[in-house]
Amino acid sequence: MIQRHAAIMITLVTLAGCAAPTMKDNEQTMIGNVPETVVALAAPDQDLTTARLVPEDNCYWYAHSGPVETTLVPLRSTGGNPICVARQS
Repeated sequence: MIQRHAAIMITLVTLAGCAAPTMKDNEQTMIGNVPETVVALAAPDQDLTTARLVPEDNCYWYAHSGPVETTLVPLRSTGGNPICVARQS
């Protein structure tokens, strides 16, 4: 019985190492990589060191560390609007 559980645990740990990473290595969205114009637009009390441009919506997001979890939140200007990059047509 113990050998069976040990074999299952070893298999699960081995397969966990094969999980796909959540971020691609070739993404242009490095943490804290925001232009000075975005820094000037951003409202206070936002963590600009974790800000990044998300290519799916062309908006800047930052990691908000709450009491329970860390969540990506849209980076907002002083007027409350999300800060996004204009799409080229």
